[in-house]
Order: sequence, then C-alpha cells, then structure tokens
Amino acid sequence: MDKRMVLPRSVPEAQGISSAAVSDFLKAVQNDSKMELHSFMLLRHGQVVAEGWWSPYAAYLPHSLYSLSKSFTSTAIGLAVEEGRISLDDRVVEFFPEEAPQDVSANLSAMRIRHLLMMGTGHAEEPKLRENPRNNWVEAFLHAPVVYEPGTHFVYNSGATYMLSAILQKVSGEKLLDYLQPRLLLPLGIEGATWESCPMGIHVGGWGLSVKTEDIAKFGQLYLQKGVWNGSCILPEAWVAEATSKHIENSNQNVDWAQGYGYQFWRCRHGAYRGDGYLGQYCIVMQEQDAVAVFTSGTGDMQAVLNLVWEHLLPAMQPGTLPANNEAAAALSAQLNGLALGLPRDQPSSPREAELSGNVYRLDENETGWSTFSIRFDQEEAAVVIRNGNGEHTIRSGRGEWLTGVSRIQQNVDRAVASSFTWRGPDTLELTVRHIETPFGHTVTCRLEDAGIALEIRQNVGGPELIALRGKQA
Repeated sequence: MDKRMVLPRSVPEAQGISSAAVSDFLKAVQNDSKMELHSFMLLRHGQVVAEGWWSPYAAYLPHSLYSLSKSFTSTAIGLAVEEGRISLDDRVVEFFPEEAPQDVSANLSAMRIRHLLMMGTGHAEEPKLRENPRNNWVEAFLHAPVVYEPGTHFVYNSGATYMLSAILQKVSGEKLLDYLQPRLLLPLGIEGATWESCPMGIHVGGWGLSVKTEDIAKFGQLYLQKGVWNGSCILPEAWVAEATSKHIENSNQNVDWAQGYGYQFWRCRHGAYRGDGYLGQYCIVMQEQDAVAVFTSGTGDMQAVLNLVWEHLLPAMQPGTLPANNEAAAALSAQLNGLALGLPRDQPSSPREAELSGNVYRLDENETGWSTFSIRFDQEEAAVVIRNGNGEHTIRSGRGEWLTGVSRIQQNVDRAVASSFTWRGPDTLELTVRHIETPFGHTVTCRLEDAGIALEIRQNVGGPELIALRGKQA
C-alpha cells in the first residue's frame, strides 16, 4: 500500500498529550468489569499517538460497525449530492413508484431525503423492514404509517438509512459499497470492506459494514480535515459541516445521546461529534482539540466509554508539545502491546478428559439450533464439533491459550474465531469462543454427568444471559 495511505505515528508528548493520561484511561477501562473494548486508536494533529487491540482481536481484522455504518452511508449521499445525482429536497416516494402505496399520505409525500438523513421521517416507530411478506424492504418502509410531519419528530430509524442506500443504488446503478470504492475507500486506502445486503441485493446502509480499526480512524480524520486527504478534496467541506451539525432535537437519558442529531452523525458534549454503533463501535471527532478517538467494543454501557474519554483523554490534550517523557512513553507502549481479554487458566487438564474426548452427544431440542456436540483432545488443543441446521462446524481451541481459525457457525458466514479451553474442575470444562470480527463471544461450560452432558452458554453482551442444554451420548 502507498505510504500516504497509512496514518503517520507519533508519541503522545510530541502532539501535546501526556502518555500517563492515556495510561490512566486504559487502567480505568481495565477496572470497569462491564467494559469490554476490542481496539483503540487515538489521533492528534493527524498522528496516531496511541493504538492497541485486546487479544485475540488484532489490527489486521475487520470489525462489524453496526450503526457506525450509517455515517459512511451519509458520506455517500454527500458525494451523490455533489455530483448532482440527487438533491436533499427530492421526495422519497418519487424514487419508488412501484413500491409506494396506492394512496400516498400527505406526510409520506412530504418526506425528503434530508428527513431520512436526520432521522426525522415522521414515523412514530421504526418500520419493520423484515416483516414484508415479499422481502421487499423498500415497500415495507413506504407502507409504514407516517404519523408526524417530516422534520418535526426524531425516531432513530435504521430503515431510513436503508432507504438512502436504496435511493443511491437507484440513481447510480451501483451498490453503496461499490459507489464508495473509487470515491472514498480507494483514496483513503481502505481495503477489504464488506457490507451486508437485504434480500433484494441492496446494501442495508444502516448497519452491516465491516472494516478495520485504522480504516475508521482514517474516516474520522477525513472529517476532521474537512474532507481533504493528502492535499486532495475527497468530500466537500460544506457537506462535512452540514452533516455534522445539529438538525433535529432528540431526547435520551444518556447525556451524549441528547445533544442533537445531524445527518447520520450524533452531536456530543464538548463540541465533538461522532458516528457510533451497537455495543460500542465509535468514531469520535473532537474538533476543538484536533483529535479523533476510535473504539471497537463489546460493551452494553456505551455512555461509560464516552465518560472515560471526557474524563481522561479530553483534558490531556494541551496546545503545542509537551516535554519528552521517554519513561512514560515506554510504559504506555508496553501497556498497549499487552492488552488482552481475560482468559481463565484454572486447570490444564482433568483425569476425565480421555472419557470425554471423541464422544458425540445428541442434544435435546433447544433455542440455539445445536443438534450434536463433541470435543476431541489432542495434546495442547481440542477440536470442538457442533452440528446445527447449517451443517457441521469445527472450532480449534487452545489449552489455556487462544487458537484462531474460521467458522461458519454464526449466520452461516465465514468468520474469524479465537477459542481457548480450561478445566474449572475434574468434571467441568470451560470453552471460550470469540467471534473476533464482531463484538460477540460465548463461554460454554460443559459438565459431565452420569446420564450425559450439560451445557451452559453465556454470551458476553447483547444476548440471553444463559442458555442451558442437555444431551446424551449418541
């Protein structure tokens, strides 16, 4: 890759930030048992001053952005406006005459592209796109009741972002990601991006984008630089200003979700703005401090992440440079390089390991869809084999260490996984499986019983607290 595509690196003090303050931020993250970060990058004056990945997450891996995808969709709309393909005042319903209801209500007729961008479509609740009997999400959106005059009522609405993607595909003849490729991704050096599609083949827009952490940082830096990258104008400065300004009031019990909404960007306290996604995917642009902070996460308390940014990182940013502090910078570097998710190592083995190895257990009917479970031990690793409706899936697991591989067990799509196992006692095996391109992970506790096996599955975040399964040897 062209060196101009790689963000330059620096030490914190050279960019006016104390290494000790960044270290304190990381310690605060570690001390919060409910906060699980997967990656972190901090940029000041266009330089990366701190970066780290909590093992088994890694810099080369993409990560699901969830609703942070929306800010990329907004960017595509800004580019399409600049090219004269659309106007923000274009009526939404006019793009889809075949999917529109026979009697178009006054409020639906008044809905413009700008209302999709600002989440002010007039819906009282988000349209349920997946419930359309013909799998036509555009039709589902256009047939949902538009209760309020567009532009007057905020409802967070991923369907609105999907419609932006659908409109873009309609006017350009290209899918959203294909449209962005030469205009945004290629100039920024973003490679290997993927985007989920609806049943009709339209990229979903409101979620579904996967890119690497540094790619998110480049995106934030582009916005901080008002659309200029390596001396070239990639995105119109006027669009950057408009997209990140407040366009509609919103209310929320979390203070950083009540600062107003732009065009698929949230306003924050302290003059900042952000794109964010479910479970803590963040691109935070701090204009006044000339800084960008990026996180991928698996945390249920997204406000807590922002609170730590404002408490530790924001006040650490000083004008000019700070005196060099080689000792503090070295300590921070070691701390960043040693980031890792906790991994239990209770007992390396059990006398019942041979008894369990290779047995296939037929599971009672359950909500996971798993039908059989087996595990085969071989020196320092184990092969876990699970059968569900999508076939048989093997996950290699390290003895007290991570082993990485690929599995299709989630949504029947190839995804990178990392897995480890330990014995909690002579009869109790614990498997830890991380889907390291997503926020999710599972802990599977296996207990040997006289009549067979009992499994308990716990998801790290965003899922049921406990799923219990039982099975007998086949």
